Amino acid sequence: QALRAGGARLGRDEVRAEAMGDRGGAGSSRRRRTGSRVSVQGGSGPKVEEDEVRDAAVSPDLGAGGDAPAPAPAPAHTRDKDGRTSVGDGYWDLRCHRLQDSLFSSDSGFSNYRGILNWCVVMLILSNARLFLENLIKYGILVDPIQVVSLFLKDPYSWPAPCVIIASNIFVVAAFQIEKRLAVGALTEQMGLLLHVVNLATIICFPAAVALLVESITPVGSVFALASYSIMFLKLYSYRDVNLWCRQRRVKAKAVSTGKKVSGAAAQQAVSYPDNLTYRDLYYFIFAPTLCYELNFPRSPRIRKRFLLRRVLEMLFFTQLQVGLIQQWMVPTIQNSMKPFKDMDYSRIIERLLKLAVPNHLIWLIFFYWFFHSCLNAVAELLQFGDREFYRDWWNAESVTYFWQNWNIPVHKWCIRHFYKPMLRHGSSKWVARTGVFLTSAFFHEYLVSVPLRMFRLWAFTAMMAQVPLAWIVGRFFQGNYGNAAVWVTLIIGQPVAVLMYVHDYYVLNYDAPVGV
Repeated sequence: QALRAGGARLGRDEVRAEAMGDRGGAGSSRRRRTGSRVSVQGGSGPKVEEDEVRDAAVSPDLGAGGDAPAPAPAPAHTRDKDGRTSVGDGYWDLRCHRLQDSLFSSDSGFSNYRGILNWCVVMLILSNARLFLENLIKYGILVDPIQVVSLFLKDPYSWPAPCVIIASNIFVVAAFQIEKRLAVGALTEQMGLLLHVVNLATIICFPAAVALLVESITPVGSVFALASYSIMFLKLYSYRDVNLWCRQRRVKAKAVSTGKKVSGAAAQQAVSYPDNLTYRDLYYFIFAPTLCYELNFPRSPRIRKRFLLRRVLEMLFFTQLQVGLIQQWMVPTIQNSMKPFKDMDYSRIIERLLKLAVPNHLIWLIFFYWFFHSCLNAVAELLQFGDREFYRDWWNAESVTYFWQNWNIPVHKWCIRHFYKPMLRHGSSKWVARTGVFLTSAFFHEYLVSVPLRMFRLWAFTAMMAQVPLAWIVGRFFQGNYGNAAVWVTLIIGQPVAVLMYVHDYYVLNYDAPVGV
């Protein structure tokens, strides 16, 4: 009874104190439910009231053995009519620590590093701004639009590269005529294969012969001509393969006829073989931003004019930016790298290599966005080409193999469809097929560099074939973020090495290695 009387008296005192504190507020008294505080002595005495709530946000301390000791009684919480809670004083009110990991620990589960990313971007801009200012102070303004025109034309009255590109229509018409005759049975499959091989081989050899024999063609003009013919080669190869598969399916369908007919609506919408053999269909494929032929491409419903305008403006802006960075930043650095190469001063060579790595990598990133996003999306929008997956998240690559599978999707699809899978069907192992894909890629890389420069050093070929052991090393010894860092290092350092090797050899052959500043 004494305990109950003391608890009741304590409750009345708390209510009276709260009423006095709230007298200047809303003007009305606020009653609070209070729990009785009791002291337990010797394990006897009444229990705490059921409305007493412990602070759930506070975790119990963990002992050395991981067992949580029994917590001390928590103070009573009281709630008024407005929903506010009054917490009494006590040990549980003074706690400010709980079991948790630091944010940078992997066990913390924290993943929002947006501020650090912004910091990296700011530091990158500031550091490159300093380099750009230093470049302007040292060399002045080197950007010259007239010099850009001279890279494409030696003689304003002689345009060999555009003429070679226009002549590629001959090979397109030849491939079309071969397929037309194969469709009606005027040619056998063996004769058609022979004619296609001759046509495709001529596509590779003809522009190379022009680049090597015609003196008026420039190296840059040769690169554009050879790149156009390489794309034409891949497209016509795919055109021939798909039409061959259609003929094979038609033969099987005649042999095993089930009498089933396609619905009229589907027949009207879809194009079937050999109705696809028209110049309109072929030239749509030639200009479409893909290397893999289909009878029915996915099409977008309309041309979005604002989207197209943004892509065109991006193309113009980034073209000027790339030209300016090459003339203002890369060319002086490359010229100043010739003397260390001539003297074989390895410390200076490494210094020049690292100095060239920054502008080279920046230009490569700009080129990627300019070509794979701006240019290909602009062409796709004009042609209402629906498949816009020109790249994937290669920047998250944790292996070299993942990078090559995701940074150039049109080439990757062509390699898988027309090279990798056919090799597997013919009994080759995955390793042999993968090596064959890299071998083909190495050939085209060397073809696009050595022929325009009219020298054969096999640096690009060697660099591409080195991707095979490099992919194994990165996949074997680097995982996760370390693998991603290894991929970025190979991209940042590997490309300027190849650039310096080719430029050095070109200057040695043509200008006897001019001494840099």
